[in-house]
Amino acid sequence: MTAELFLKDAYLKEFSASVEGLNGREVVLDRTAFYPGGGGQPADKGTLGVGPIHASVVDVRREGGRIIHVLDGTIPGTVKELNGALDWERRHAHMRYHTALHVLSAVIYRAYDARVTGGQMRVDRSRMDFSFPGEWTAEVVGEIERQANEALGLNRPVRVYELSRDEALERPELIRTQVNLVPERVKTVRIVEIEGIDAQADGGTHVANTEEVGRIEITGHKSKGRQNKRVEFVLS
Repeated sequence: MTAELFLKDAYLKEFSASVEGLNGREVVLDRTAFYPGGGGQPADKGTLGVGPIHASVVDVRREGGRIIHVLDGTIPGTVKELNGALDWERRHAHMRYHTALHVLSAVIYRAYDARVTGGQMRVDRSRMDFSFPGEWTAEVVGEIERQANEALGLNRPVRVYELSRDEALERPELIRTQVNLVPERVKTVRIVEIEGIDAQADGGTHVANTEEVGRIEITGHKSKGRQNKRVEFVLS
């Protein structure tokens, strides 16, 4: 099992860990701050090394209880400890966009009873898809942008905690996606709460306060079907 340090401290940029497995360019550590991707948030990048030995982390993925770090080179089998460092600018950008997506989903859920059907974040832009029951107009999109920025401007803290599976499922507003994506094997559900704005099940990384997000500018909106709609946005 790899201890997932990012779940407790999204601001951890550097760490040390023991090597538990080496297979070509793939490394398994006993703990890591590298997020393996999921929920529309890309996997982290960065470096692993010790002394003169150094390699870039080009991909990260989860396999069962282990997190696999894919490198651009190999690490000698004699190495037992490695130091990790995130590409922090990239990670922090993902954190800002992820929190912005939660605020957007809260706005459309409360104002329009719309549920998220998909989303993706990048370093410089993001998109969100949702099932929208009403008329999809430029005025509606502008109102979504206005309400989202109003919420972000409240400078609300973001906190993370856990609930039992049963407690979480008793609160349907916590599972904001169109389909319940919480696997049966999950006994505790990680909740990300933006004080007074939003709370939902989530396994990604977020900023500590909405003031870090900035402002949302919706750069595009389209209809992806009879009810499925999309907004694209950047942060400033």
